[in-house]
Amino acid sequence: MAEDPKWELAILATVQGFYEKLLQDSVEGEVPVPAGLETVSLHGEADVGETLSAMRRWLRLLDMAISPAMLRRAFNDETDPEIAEAMLRYFVRKKDHVDSDRDKTDIVSTFLYRHPRVPGQWEQRGYGLDGSLPLSPFEIALIEILADSDLPALPEEHLQTLRRFDALEEQVLRFQDLNALLESGVIQTVRQLKQTLDDCFFHPGVLATIAPYNATFGQKFDELFRAAVKEIKTFSDELEEQGGTILGSVDGVDVTIDHVKAMDENMLLRLDYGTALEKFRRVSRLKQSLEQNPPVKKGGKKAAPAPKPTVKTASNVVVARQPINVKAMRKAVTPQQEAAEETKLLKVEESVRIFVRVADPKFRQVVPMRFFNLTLTPAEADAYCADFLEEKSLRAGVARVLLRLVAVTARIITELEELKRAHNSPSLWKLHADSLITLLVLGDNAAENGTRVANLAGQRGHRQQVEEIQTSLKKLRDYSGIAERTLSGSESKTAAAGE
Repeated sequence: MAEDPKWELAILATVQGFYEKLLQDSVEGEVPVPAGLETVSLHGEADVGETLSAMRRWLRLLDMAISPAMLRRAFNDETDPEIAEAMLRYFVRKKDHVDSDRDKTDIVSTFLYRHPRVPGQWEQRGYGLDGSLPLSPFEIALIEILADSDLPALPEEHLQTLRRFDALEEQVLRFQDLNALLESGVIQTVRQLKQTLDDCFFHPGVLATIAPYNATFGQKFDELFRAAVKEIKTFSDELEEQGGTILGSVDGVDVTIDHVKAMDENMLLRLDYGTALEKFRRVSRLKQSLEQNPPVKKGGKKAAPAPKPTVKTASNVVVARQPINVKAMRKAVTPQQEAAEETKLLKVEESVRIFVRVADPKFRQVVPMRFFNLTLTPAEADAYCADFLEEKSLRAGVARVLLRLVAVTARIITELEELKRAHNSPSLWKLHADSLITLLVLGDNAAENGTRVANLAGQRGHRQQVEEIQTSLKKLRDYSGIAERTLSGSESKTAAAGE
């Protein structure tokens, strides 16, 4: 598409002005502008082509100075939508995109969704510009804003990715606790999904799907985070009234009343989620610690201080790794625990599916996880690429079995790794032990179903499918055995004695 240089210069000048204003606090005054790019010069008779070239170079430098977190803080209720639209055009029209361009575009498009020019503008469904495809009004608005930009066509795999955001949004809305949201893996899953879209991320159809999800997630996250901070401050106020000073311990560090008073939830919420994620987790862990070991008792009496294993000793490890009755705990698993674990298993399936489908075929069988590399068999990798999972057929049944066996095995390995890292914290160790018990129950169910499908495949003469299932079953049983021995103490006691 032929570009109007004066129109592009007007867009870039708007971005330049916004960037310079944003940087004034950092440089403690006016930002020094290169000769020829001052506001007065831009309205002169200078060669537009040369000015555009200089402006693009100048904005590349300013881009490096402006982080996504700075942009997030800058866009507020007072920001002119015209500026946001110019910023959107600028990021979308860039020839070469970097990761920060995607993050900034994410912020700008979500701002535009949250601030329609007319209240309620995005609530009704509309139709495409050709009158045929149903589109949301927000997508139509984005198409109009970006009408002068060359936009890539959306391939089918990206359309499939976009269809997953409705389910993710529904999942987010069901969370009632900050820790549950943080530990669900939703943030990481969505981040990964956005990265797989590559330059198609800048397509109006993609932005129109992601911006509503961002708005929903942001609202829910803020709600749960503020509730957690409020609860912590309530504990802090009650402790202060009784003369106490230390609320509890997070990661071996004492948290005092002064720390809580200095906590600014509004500032934390303005940070980029990726940068602030560990801060959010610390708040969540403190809330959990206070719920389990409150510093004050009801009735105003100060509770006895809970032991804080801040020094790594053999005795502390033994407390954290106290053997449990695995058989009895299996029977005590509740439907709520199973449901919570099912959510995590679906997250694992989604993450593995995304990686396998976009990875180089030579490397798709080694999936990077948080603590380890998950190695898939060729049959398991094929199952994660299958497009026939909804069929009522043997091949679909086999593929679904392989998906579940891989997911349960991966979750067991993850929880075993978490268990190792929680040896110094009895409360965290217990949480991961409970997850492992639940996974053992779900693993039994998956193994039973896998055996049933393998028998059916054997009856029909599909020996290869039987072997594929049996290979995956063996991996699950091996790691389930390790988990049982760890929980029952046969391995923990030896490890504790040696530390």
